[in-house]
Amino acid sequence: MKIELTTEQLKWQQEFIQFTNEEIIPYAAQNDREERIDPQLIKKMIEKGYLGSMLPKKYGGMELDNITLGILNEEIGRGCSSVRSLLTVHGMAGLAILRWGTESQKDYWLPKLAAGEVIGAFGLTEPEVGSDAKSMETTALLQDEHYIVNGKKKWITMGQIADIFLLFAKCDGKPTAFIVERNREGFRANSMFGLLGAKASMIAELTMDNCIIPIEHRLGQVGTGLSHVALSCLDYGRFTIACGCVGLAQACLDASLQYASNRVQFGRPIGDNQLIQKMITEMVVNVKAARLLCYKSAYLKDISDPDSIMETWAAKYFASVMSIKVANDAVQIHGANGCHNSYPVERYYRDAKINEIIEGTTQMHEMLIAAQELRSVQ
Repeated sequence: MKIELTTEQLKWQQEFIQFTNEEIIPYAAQNDREERIDPQLIKKMIEKGYLGSMLPKKYGGMELDNITLGILNEEIGRGCSSVRSLLTVHGMAGLAILRWGTESQKDYWLPKLAAGEVIGAFGLTEPEVGSDAKSMETTALLQDEHYIVNGKKKWITMGQIADIFLLFAKCDGKPTAFIVERNREGFRANSMFGLLGAKASMIAELTMDNCIIPIEHRLGQVGTGLSHVALSCLDYGRFTIACGCVGLAQACLDASLQYASNRVQFGRPIGDNQLIQKMITEMVVNVKAARLLCYKSAYLKDISDPDSIMETWAAKYFASVMSIKVANDAVQIHGANGCHNSYPVERYYRDAKINEIIEGTTQMHEMLIAAQELRSVQ
C-alpha cells in the first residue's frame, strides 16, 4: 500500500502552512492572554473559505476531501488550538444540517454557514451532564407550532460569538436536536473565562428560559438527537481534534528541535545529550504514527467505509494521549523556560490537556475501543 498525498493535497497543505505561519502563529499568544480570537483573524478565515471547508460546493462550501480537511485542521492546530476549535464546532453544526436537515433547512442555513455569514456551535454538555449525554436535563415541550425549551448548556465552544446553536433537549423524554438562533426570546449566552488551555475558545454557558423555537427548527425526528444527529457530529469533531493534536504535537517538536540546537549547557548544545535525543526520537515517531492514523481515518471516510468510525476513535485516542506526552517532554526539554509563557510550549502543554477531555475523554475512548474489540471475538 502506497501512502502519499496527491499533488492537489500537497498544494492545499502549502496554502494552509502559509496561512498558519502568517496569520495565526504571530497572534496565538495574544489570543491566549486575551481569551478571545481576534475578529480580523476570523474574517480572514472566512475570506479563505475555511469555514465552508467541510460543506458541498452546492451550498458555497469548499467541499474538501477528508484527508485535505485533516491537513487543514492539523496546520491550524499547529498554530492555535482555539482557532482550530472554531473549525470543529462550526463544521459540526453545518454537517448536522447537511445530513439531517430538510431541504428548506439546508437551503437556508448552509449557504450562510459556508460563507461565514453566521457562526455555528454545538450545545450538548450541561452543568451536571458530560459523558452521560442521555441524562440531559434540558427539555423541549411541543405547544401548537413551536417548542418551549428550558435548561442550561455549559462549556459551549464559540458560545460567545455563535449565531446559531445545534442544541439538544428531551422531547417527551426523547433526546432531540434543534437549530436555535442566538436572538431567540428566552435564550441567553453568558461568557465564561478561566480555562486551563484553549483559552481563546470563547466558551459560554447557555440558558433557555421558556425559549420559543419554531417547530420547523427541529433537526431530524423526535428521539434521534443522540443516536443519529449528535453521534455523526461527534465523529467529525473527534476527527478534527485528532488532526489538531497532530499539529499541536508537531509544534512542540519544532520548538524542541530549535531549543535543543541552540541551548548550550556544559559547553555544548543540549541536543547532544542522549536523554534529550531519546525524547526527541519519541516525539518524531509518535507524531508520524498519529498522523498516519488520522490519514487512515480520513481515507475510510472518503470511501464511506463504516470502519471509519472506530478508526476515528482510535485516532482521537492515540493523538490526544500522544500530544500531552509530547508537550510534557517539550516543557522538560525547555526546563524552567518551558514553564513560562514567553515560550510557546507552556501554552501547548495546557492546550494538549484540553484535547484529552473534549469530544470524549481518554477513559471513555478506552472503554469503547476495548468493548468493540472484545465484541469482535465473541
